[in-house]
Amino acid sequence: MGTALADLAVVIPVYNEQENIKSCVDTWSSVLSSLEISYKLIILNDGSWDETERVLSELPRVESITIIHKRNEGHGPTILQGYIHATETAEWVLQVDSDNEIPAEVFRNFWNSRHGQEAVLGFRTDRQQSFVRGIISRVAKSITGPLYNCHLKDVNIPFRLIRCDVLAPIIARIPRNTFAPNIIISGALSRIGATITELPVPFQPRTHGAASLNDISASTNAIRAFFQVTRNSRSFP
Repeated sequence: MGTALADLAVVIPVYNEQENIKSCVDTWSSVLSSLEISYKLIILNDGSWDETERVLSELPRVESITIIHKRNEGHGPTILQGYIHATETAEWVLQVDSDNEIPAEVFRNFWNSRHGQEAVLGFRTDRQQSFVRGIISRVAKSITGPLYNCHLKDVNIPFRLIRCDVLAPIIARIPRNTFAPNIIISGALSRIGATITELPVPFQPRTHGAASLNDISASTNAIRAFFQVTRNSRSFP
C-alpha cells in the first residue's frame, strides 16, 4: 500500500529571499496547522547566491517541510518542478511566492471555498505596479482570452489552489523551460472547462529584499512568454 497523500502541498519558489523566507515558512506552518489539515511545504531554492541556503538549513527538519536546492533556472521552471513534486504527494496544490506580498491568512477562505471546485484562484486588488509591469499584465490577460477562451481576472496570480489530479495532465504538456507557466495553466483550466472560483486577495508591497526582475528584464521575458503561451495553446483540446 502506498503512502497516503497529504491534503495540501504548498509550492514556494525562492530566489535570494534571506530576509523573507523564515517568516514565510513560519507563517504558513502556523496557518495550515490551525486548519488541522495534513500538508507539505515544498521549498525550491533556485540557486540563490545570498544567505537563503543558510537560512533554509536552519529550519526544523520535520516531515511537513521539503527543501529542494537546484541550479538557477528562473521562476517558471522552478514552479513547474514544484508542481510535479506536489502532484505526486498531495490532493491539492497551492502555489505562493516567498515575498509575503499576499498574506497567508487569506488562505483559510480559499480552503473553505474548494468544495465542488477544481481550482480556486486569487485576483489581486489595489496592486501597485510599475507602468511596464501593468502593460505586461494587461497583455497576458488579452492573449489568453482569444487563445484559450480564458476570462479570468488575474491569469498570472501566484496564489492559486488547484486539485492535483486536474493539474497533473496540464503540466505534463508544458515544457520545463517555460517562463510563465501559470499563465498557460490558467488558460488550460479555462479551455478544459474546469470549475473555477475566483477570490480577491490583498496585495502588500514587499518589506524586505527586491524583486528578481527589473522592468527591462520583465519586458524581455514578456516577449518570450507571449510566444510560449501562443505555442502551448495548441497543446490543449
